[in-house]
Amino acid sequence: MVSDTDPVVNADPVVIVGAGLAGLSCARELTRRGCRILLLDAAAEVGGRVRTRKVDGFRIDAGFQVLQLAYPEAQQQLDYAALKLQKFQPGALIRTQGRFVEMADPWRRPQAAFSTLFNGIGTLADRLRLGRLRADVMRGTVDQLLQADDMPLGDFLRQHCHFSEDFICRFLQPWFAGVFLEPDLQTSSTFFRFLFRMFASGDVAVPALGMQEIPKQLAIGINPAEIRLSTVVERVSSDHVILAGGERISAAAVVLAVDGSAAAQLAGEDVCPATGRGTVCLQFAAETAPVRQPVLLLNGDGPEAGPVNNVCVMSNVAADYAPRDQALISVSTCGIPEQDAASLESAVRTQLQQWFGDTVGQWNLLAADRIRFALPLQPAGMLKNLAGFRLSANGVYCCGDSFSSGSIHGAMQSGRLAAEALALTLG
Repeated sequence: MVSDTDPVVNADPVVIVGAGLAGLSCARELTRRGCRILLLDAAAEVGGRVRTRKVDGFRIDAGFQVLQLAYPEAQQQLDYAALKLQKFQPGALIRTQGRFVEMADPWRRPQAAFSTLFNGIGTLADRLRLGRLRADVMRGTVDQLLQADDMPLGDFLRQHCHFSEDFICRFLQPWFAGVFLEPDLQTSSTFFRFLFRMFASGDVAVPALGMQEIPKQLAIGINPAEIRLSTVVERVSSDHVILAGGERISAAAVVLAVDGSAAAQLAGEDVCPATGRGTVCLQFAAETAPVRQPVLLLNGDGPEAGPVNNVCVMSNVAADYAPRDQALISVSTCGIPEQDAASLESAVRTQLQQWFGDTVGQWNLLAADRIRFALPLQPAGMLKNLAGFRLSANGVYCCGDSFSSGSIHGAMQSGRLAAEALALTLG
């Protein structure tokens, strides 16, 4: 017999649709707060857009992805030691005017300050302006930084920072075109300032066994019996979901942690932008690495030089990405070129032969992933209009990097914030 003073426990779980970083973070936080959950995903593994697969002994991430170790949410939720993180060399090598030049971070690699200062890109004044920008973004708290006046990034770099056009076109544009997956620099300058602070505050790394180790680690905090994979959801409401085949699952609440297109289809409304930024990532196997450093290589000559935006020898960063005595080379475009697969591969090889010589013709293509939704759109003013999650018209909680910022930090933060709000609602 239940008395009036006994707590009422809802027998139905909170159903979370999507086992990417946002869904996993939401599930972990609800579990920590004592809520019953059921996590559903159509894929056979957790991870969402953060995936790693094995091809001929190589570890292939779903696109060129890295972890900024200074991300506040990652520091809060992840066990870095357990991930066995392998770090990139700070800075980049820029291919421009027929040669590679180094653009190092002089604050973390002071030994490279001289070569960076006289590499021929931009002017001494640009270096001083970069130092002022670094000091500016490091001032105050992250929350204060995110409340700064916003404008398109290109306008910010030219009108606010006063960088020279040469410094923008040959360094800042290829670097952040690869980060934001858009070459026109229309992305929010506030988001740029946040990411610039992350770059300045800590290292960039990948887990030794691939980026999917991050969602796998998040899933450790969830009861495996509360995760159903290979499960397709067709419709959602505030108190139930309908699976493909007609199964109905009652829910204390429903959380959508999927991309904008899937969220609109399931929620029945446009809860966030349905389109995003895309990329094509080609992964090559080679007997010899074209460079020895664990560093990012950027195309400083613009799209006129070819479709390649950035290159990284992943096995230089993390040896377990490739079999012994082999190299794994990741090549990424900014956006999705119009060429078919064969034409794009040919154009990439032609461009990289100019960088590394005829040996590129002997590289073996392992994978060519066309990722149409790699990042959500992030225009100027977006951060001030995002609360981290959204409650749809039919009472479904929606979370993901579309509701925070297009990053690992944003996805994990959004899931946690949705869980906190939902836990308060459920009491």
